[in-house]
Amino acid sequence: MQLYNTLSAEERAIMIDDAGKQRLTLSFYAYAKIQDPQKFRNDLFIAWNALDALGRIYVANEGINAQMSVPAENFEAFRETLEAYDFMKGIRLNVAVEQDDHSFLKLTIKVRHKIVADGLNDDTFDVTNIGVHLKAKEFNEILDDPNTIVVDFRNHYESEVGHFKGAITPDVETFRESLPIINEQLKDHKDDKNLVMYCTGGIRCEKASAYFKHQGFKNVYQLEGGIINYAKQLKEEGLESKFIGKNFVFDNRLGERITDDIISQCHQCGKPCDNHTNCENDGCHLLFIQCDDCKAAMENCCSTECLEIIHMPLVDQVRLRTGKQVGNKVFRKGKSENLKFKHSGELPETALATAQKPADIRQKIKVKKVLLGKAEHYYVKAQVGQFTVENHELNSGDKILISGPTTGEQEMVLNRIIVNGAETQSAKIGDKITFEVPFRIRLSDKLYKIVN
Repeated sequence: MQLYNTLSAEERAIMIDDAGKQRLTLSFYAYAKIQDPQKFRNDLFIAWNALDALGRIYVANEGINAQMSVPAENFEAFRETLEAYDFMKGIRLNVAVEQDDHSFLKLTIKVRHKIVADGLNDDTFDVTNIGVHLKAKEFNEILDDPNTIVVDFRNHYESEVGHFKGAITPDVETFRESLPIINEQLKDHKDDKNLVMYCTGGIRCEKASAYFKHQGFKNVYQLEGGIINYAKQLKEEGLESKFIGKNFVFDNRLGERITDDIISQCHQCGKPCDNHTNCENDGCHLLFIQCDDCKAAMENCCSTECLEIIHMPLVDQVRLRTGKQVGNKVFRKGKSENLKFKHSGELPETALATAQKPADIRQKIKVKKVLLGKAEHYYVKAQVGQFTVENHELNSGDKILISGPTTGEQEMVLNRIIVNGAETQSAKIGDKITFEVPFRIRLSDKLYKIVN
């Protein structure tokens, strides 16, 4: 019985591209009493793995919190797996504004103490006594009320690229930090103001609204389904967007556009930009905003120090990380002295630029390709890449594609190849090949032959 992933993210990405079928990115949550979270987790994995559903899911005694990617053709079957549980009958599924077939590449279901790390003792207050849910139209109307205080219960790196106009945007890195800050900041308005809150998909506000009602706030409201559901209702009902910019999301997209306004800057050069990335140095992995020009110049790194490190041999990079914190503890969420144009706390509401219309996110599926092998080395001065051929044959004149998480997808025609040290016209399985590559390649890159 399979209860864990057996494929790597890269292998899964290839399978998704080869299938060429549309996938839907969605999220949902539910608070409920789950007696045996581990059994619940295992049952979900078996059901969802059979449907090729991928994602990041947390389950606990208090419920479930899920962000997922599901094949569109399996959507109704997936919904049936939820309807099998009484507490998820009729559950709202927040379907993403912008779809990307690679939003999730693994099915990861973890049992946690809580489905959201809020730092609260749930035994001290009634977690079911939540605020009033508001749909998009109602939310817009209450925002126009001068008696309203609207609070963003997301983190600084989320609100920086997009937020509701007039919102309080706490300069915090975690949800639990924002609760006492807002409670203290608004303690004199418990009776006379509307406390209106929002987050990405609604789950943080479920607990926060109950907490603030327990703290004595009389008029507590929350955006139903969060920003994701708000954006959906805007389109369906033709409403004005009170949200400006991009909605940060916790999958490989790192954001989906709500309006065309860019309100943030590249953290390195200050150019209008709202595209998040993670530093290429695995010993840093800093989350920050980087424009395409800086991405090319800095090779996806946040600093010159990290740029130097990624050019070291892999064994030296590992040595530098030895003994240091690893995993999530080493990852920093967008705070560094190297980021000269980082903004948090009070944020602007004036657009710095207008976003260009994105390319077809499924364009890559239209390119038929076969996997040839993987990158072995890149000779920087000579601009030559070395690969090992693991599948199929390769010939001079073939059109190839080099693909990787940082390299992206680069197509080129193979005019000249060196096979096992000698120039020739073809290569077979097991050969080591080198050829000129006018861009840096990385060990995570794969080599494909385009067949159409």
